[in-house]
Amino acid sequence: MIIDVHTHIVPEHFPPGAGRASGDQWPYMDHTEPGKANVMIGGRNFRTVLSRCWDVSRRIAEMPDEGVDRHVLSPMPELLAYQLAPEDGRDISRHLNETIASMMDAVPDRFYGLGAVPLQDVEMATAELQRIKELGLQGVEIMTNINGKSPGDPALRPFFVEVENLGMSVFIHAQRPTFLDRVIGPPALTNSVGFPIENGLSGASLITSGLLEECPSLRICLSHGGGVLAQMLPRMNALWGRREGALPDGFSKTPIEYARMLYYDDILFSVDSLHYLMKVVGYTQLVVGSDYPFMSRSMMPPLADEFSGLELNTEQVEAMSSGNALRFLGLDS
Repeated sequence: MIIDVHTHIVPEHFPPGAGRASGDQWPYMDHTEPGKANVMIGGRNFRTVLSRCWDVSRRIAEMPDEGVDRHVLSPMPELLAYQLAPEDGRDISRHLNETIASMMDAVPDRFYGLGAVPLQDVEMATAELQRIKELGLQGVEIMTNINGKSPGDPALRPFFVEVENLGMSVFIHAQRPTFLDRVIGPPALTNSVGFPIENGLSGASLITSGLLEECPSLRICLSHGGGVLAQMLPRMNALWGRREGALPDGFSKTPIEYARMLYYDDILFSVDSLHYLMKVVGYTQLVVGSDYPFMSRSMMPPLADEFSGLELNTEQVEAMSSGNALRFLGLDS
């Protein structure tokens, strides 16, 4: 069994946005033809999507071509919508969570779910976690920055403490890079350059803030292989204690040891890059991803070639195919 941890949904429709405090930032679907719609945000088409975003039967029909058996569903990251007024953020999150729950309920042996919370208001987001758990979702997806704050920011600590208390999982997805004034070139660089850096900054913040020290049972997965984090870790390790064998006050581990507490999807587009990540964090922390339906496994090395290139034995292939994902989701017992 192969579980794709990194797949997204877009609802077929959104509740009406008229009269909301967030104005035209509230999304709506402009259905241009059967099975095709524009996701309208801020008066423009953010993305044109197909029915595979919401149609359960189409997703399942396309799984064989993707080479996977099950999907972990999470919202299209832009729909996390931290720019909305907090109450609107809560309402859009609830709609997303209920959509994912209904897809899971329709075919429970094919889908797991990660919901959304209005992290622009930490107290409100924290209060939503119990509701998400009651819907049957395994955790939440958040962005690599929350209106400019990295996930390790102390202001977000109550949220992560409650996530740990409830035994939920967190998938961190790159979105809205905060340094685009320094990215020179075509718009596609927002993704190809901005996202890996965003993931690296986000992952580093989990380590250097002390979050993983305070909440050692947190289950967090970084999208896109953690971006540049793996390349940063040796330097972080070397300078961590300023002298050999030393650790900063309040920390019991080195950065690499903390990094081995996190999970990483395999969306690095290179077996060599993935092999280096595995050498740093271990095969037990790697899961399969695709970014379906916005990208495809066909853009990456075939899984058989990936497993072979990583020199995994049968037990390790099973772990990366499904066992690690189930552990990340808290479903391994």
